[in-house]
Amino acid sequence: MLVSAENMAFGFAGSPLLEKIDFTLSEGDRVGLIGPNGEGKTTLIRLILSELEPEDGRIFVKNGIRIGYLAQNGGYDSENTVFEEMKEIFAEDIRALDSLRETEKKIAAAEEGSDEYRALSGKYEALNKLIAARDSYRYEIRIRTVLNGMGFSEFYNQRISTMSGGEKTRLKLCRLLLEEPELLILDEPTNHLDIKTLFWLEEYLAAFRGAILTVSHDRYFLDKIVKEIYELENGRLCAFKGNYTKYKLLKAEKNARLLKEYEKQQEEIAHLQDYVDRNLVRATTAKSALSRVKKLEKMEVLEKPKLPPSPPRFSFSYAERPYERVLEVAALELKAGERTLLKDASFTVMRGEKCAVVGDNGTGKSTLVREIVRGKNPAVKAGRFVKIACYDQENANLNPENTVLGELWERHVLWEQTKVRNILAQVKLDADDMDKKVKMLSGGERAKLALAVFECENGNFLILDEPTNHLDLPARESLEDALKAFDGTVLFVSHDRYFIQALAGKIVELADGKIAEFKGTYEEYNACKAAAKEAKEAEEKAALPAAPKPKDGGYRTKEERAAETKKRLRIKQLEEEISALESEESDINAQLALPEIAADYARLSERCKRLEEVKADLDNLYEEYETLI
Repeated sequence: MLVSAENMAFGFAGSPLLEKIDFTLSEGDRVGLIGPNGEGKTTLIRLILSELEPEDGRIFVKNGIRIGYLAQNGGYDSENTVFEEMKEIFAEDIRALDSLRETEKKIAAAEEGSDEYRALSGKYEALNKLIAARDSYRYEIRIRTVLNGMGFSEFYNQRISTMSGGEKTRLKLCRLLLEEPELLILDEPTNHLDIKTLFWLEEYLAAFRGAILTVSHDRYFLDKIVKEIYELENGRLCAFKGNYTKYKLLKAEKNARLLKEYEKQQEEIAHLQDYVDRNLVRATTAKSALSRVKKLEKMEVLEKPKLPPSPPRFSFSYAERPYERVLEVAALELKAGERTLLKDASFTVMRGEKCAVVGDNGTGKSTLVREIVRGKNPAVKAGRFVKIACYDQENANLNPENTVLGELWERHVLWEQTKVRNILAQVKLDADDMDKKVKMLSGGERAKLALAVFECENGNFLILDEPTNHLDLPARESLEDALKAFDGTVLFVSHDRYFIQALAGKIVELADGKIAEFKGTYEEYNACKAAAKEAKEAEEKAALPAAPKPKDGGYRTKEERAAETKKRLRIKQLEEEISALESEESDINAQLALPEIAADYARLSERCKRLEEVKADLDNLYEEYETLI
């Protein structure tokens, strides 16, 4: 057991937030923590971290537990370079390796058999055991693996203080992964990650040995990583076995069951009460009526199931239908400063299509969207009667000094105030929000206001840049449903793979300065890419040992036959050499485990040195063998 809570409660200023919270986190658990914004997810994390104390009940945290916590947008400042910062994690390993090398020098200078020699040999043995246990020799490989996977392969020497907020958050995640805590708590870890990095992170976390508790709105990520869902709703926590997709099914089944049980009991109560009302005053039936009264008194009345808060509602419509070809991009070139993002790029969007724009960070997705919306590039042509409505992930079109009500109303001054309020209420901006200034809104509230403004533009061609950012899960699903129901055209940029799969029927991929179109769903697109990758790898592998093609009916020259014979002989020789070295490697490892070897520095050092030579020779032979077979 790492963490457990029993009947825990917490609130702010006398207002309860969490009630009767019970859970247990054990070694190896993979838990997703979900719930609408404001339900107390971050508060629960702070209770686990002992930053807050429960008002009632108890929370137990294992003594000495190593907890790694990534706060949302939780980067840090440092004057170190990226690689220097990561090396600090392995300070003990580096000291041990330095000490080992220093001890080797001292042993070489000491008189064999002397007290100093024996003391140094003992120290050398202890250091070797420590280094082997910690796998210290591989610390740089571990650093490079994580940094490269998280997109920092070209930033080893960049100072952290010069990086963006998103880069700092990613770097903090790198550090946590390298520290390998017993419990890893992640708050929206997929923010600021492109799809390629998301796939790498999922693979890395799948092999992570500790427990994971993650707050995430990334449903695809939850499906891949977690094995249990903790849902916070109405102050209570409920656990569901399985990933997010499984949770959706179990939650629907649970709600249906509880409602059915409640309604059945209410029918029974009504039936009993009716009998009592009709028969209690009648002498002949008073006794049976009293028995029913007692039954009613003893009955444990079920609480009516609380329905989850209704999500925001979005609705998209347009007045005029455009021509068939909504957008044509031909021979487009895009630059960011001196760097070329796209060159000679072309694609089309037809009426009614829902297209997802995907690609790694920095490939130009948002730049492409802005260029389409700007409408001044001759390489980008919108069709006749096309009316573009654009949703910007930064919500830059909102005036921070406006009130919520004023932000929408000033765009539609002829509308009745009641209409404006109703539209805002549909996206869950209530009466208390109307007089708030935009700059005071949370990220989620600002996103809902921007979407309300967006839907009122009545575009027949909707362009959205990361529309699910800052939205909780119910809001994301509501937006999905609204866009699926929209019979116009949609082009959107998103890293939300669940959202892409739910909506897109066409994928527009940006990579290597080019645009590729794929007709189909996101899963079909990934399957196609995986198949293409496998085919390419198979082709490359098949090409490696390929001998020169026989000439004219299979005839080969004397030189060609000699080369083929030479290759076969070399393959056989390599197999023998590899087998011999692998056997020697096994023997040396067995010898190193012997007490008499471990206690003798000279013999230990000689075998360690030989082991490194064998490993290096094997690496070279494996590499040559791969090129020949």
